[in-house]
Amino acid sequence: ESDLRRISLQRVLDTQVENTREIYREATVSLDGSIPDVAIYADELLSTVFHNLLSNAVEHNDREEPYVDVSIRRDGETVAVSVADDGPGIPQRERDRLREVDAGPDPSGDAGLGLYIVGMLVDRYDGTVSIADREPRGTVVTVELPVADSQ
Repeated sequence: ESDLRRISLQRVLDTQVENTREIYREATVSLDGSIPDVAIYADELLSTVFHNLLSNAVEHNDREEPYVDVSIRRDGETVAVSVADDGPGIPQRERDRLREVDAGPDPSGDAGLGLYIVGMLVDRYDGTVSIADREPRGTVVTVELPVADSQ
């Protein structure tokens, strides 16, 4: 456990998008719109959430040139960050891990540790994670987090 403090979503997300572009040069990582200048009550592991989502979107993609689209939507007291890819999708077993954060990581190691970590951290930040199929192909993972008070 660590103390949560105000962390700039814009700074964290900008850094993770740029890092993903540098590491995975074969992938196209687009940012749909601008990142709102909001703070989230989190810790230094907030970057891990977006690192895991972005790297998973590329690493688990079966295309030679993966496409990842990041979009951000602020809705009052929350901000939602969606990472959409054009890969083969996330198996149901790994999706289920998001609902089983309290049970700990999958002891068999078969279900995605990255998604488990994302779920655990987002839960710590009082947020939610959802996974949806993307048409015609791929997955959209959305992390919704409460915006920190401006005080």
